Amino acid sequence: MTQNIVLIGAGSAQFGYGTMGDIFQSKVLEGSHITLLDINPTALAVVEKTGQEFIKEHNLPFTLSATTDRKEALQGADFIVISIEIGNRFDLWEQDWRIPQQYGIRQVYGENGGPGGLFHSLRIIPPILEICEDIMQICPNATVFNFSNPMSRICTTVTRKFPDLKFIGMCHEIASLRLFLPFILGLPYEELDVRAAGLNHFSVLLEVKEKATGKDLYPAVREKAPKLFEALPSWRGVMKMYKETGVWPTKPEDYVGIETEAWPERHLFKVILEQFGYLPITTDSHFGEYIQWAYDTVDHKGILDFYNNYKGHLAHVEPKIELKMSERIVLIIEGILTDSGYEEPAVNVRNNGLIPALPDFISVEVPAIVDKDGVHGIRMENYPKGIAGLLSNQVAVHDMTAEAVLTGSKQAVLQALLVDPIVDVYQPVEEMLDTILDYQKKWLGYIH
Repeated sequence: MTQNIVLIGAGSAQFGYGTMGDIFQSKVLEGSHITLLDINPTALAVVEKTGQEFIKEHNLPFTLSATTDRKEALQGADFIVISIEIGNRFDLWEQDWRIPQQYGIRQVYGENGGPGGLFHSLRIIPPILEICEDIMQICPNATVFNFSNPMSRICTTVTRKFPDLKFIGMCHEIASLRLFLPFILGLPYEELDVRAAGLNHFSVLLEVKEKATGKDLYPAVREKAPKLFEALPSWRGVMKMYKETGVWPTKPEDYVGIETEAWPERHLFKVILEQFGYLPITTDSHFGEYIQWAYDTVDHKGILDFYNNYKGHLAHVEPKIELKMSERIVLIIEGILTDSGYEEPAVNVRNNGLIPALPDFISVEVPAIVDKDGVHGIRMENYPKGIAGLLSNQVAVHDMTAEAVLTGSKQAVLQALLVDPIVDVYQPVEEMLDTILDYQKKWLGYIH
């Protein structure tokens, strides 16, 4: 089915190459045109050249073009994928993380939650809103997928300003279940029915059942998982296997021969399972950004190791185009075009009652049904009260973040900090905010 697909931020080779590879392997999308868009013409030209050569080499039924003109790129777009970052990603991330700590605020990471998540939001949401405004004017019926973080705050703000835009946030954290559930339960992932929900990077496994019998396997998870935290497959071992075989381990036998280790970045993970009865789908660095007592609990060395390894990996990785599925966006596009009605495990959409304990305006991460009419979140009845309580602590934070971005009000930014459960001091908060506004005035000059 011929479609016009626009990749915004495609000058990033990792995003551009990976998403092109996803599209190129799709039989449903054969004949489609891909438009690469980026503000960096040099990086964009490299990605376009590689893409054109790949199409020619493999005789693929796709066409490709590139431009730095957003309005030109959006003409006739059917599907749009956004993956952008502002400024030097890691320099700014470290400011978001360390400056609040310098003023006595105990945040564990500084990317999506806490003060760091707020400052990240204040930089990245305005350009995304500009993109969405152009979409509403040029191709209002297009479906838009967002990869950028902080996911929940971006989606909450965008859907507040543009309620009619088909805007869907996508995150791959849900894929972690494919890695550890088979190891814990001794069953292939394909034999499991799984559902998780919450906020992005703040989500828990709600259900796990055996497909064939419908048997509830959560009691087994609660019984077995704690014993396995000290001897789970190492990420290094999993990645080694993936590089050698091209497949992720999803069956118990796949783990034979993979080295084990005490599971890093899962100290908070273990506490949540023990005290609330539910398994987070992500790590201490992500989940801990939203919890005021997490600083006393998380695996700090694991977080630092992950950050340094991630930073080093991106500095040295050599992305390439591969004809295999790396993200789930193409599956959703295919589901819409073929009216498949399949269940996608995790999308970020406006709540509208999907998690009843939360207000309609906030963006939630839930499973969804995909058909010709789009992506429809599944309502999570009987959401666990304890986890809902943790999520509810973020409602005012998300509300005031959107208010601050949309108004440019420094007072709204200050209030967004003061309603955040991570902020447990008062006296240094305004000085800390002034420091960030000074260091990042190139991007935050609209705050007044």
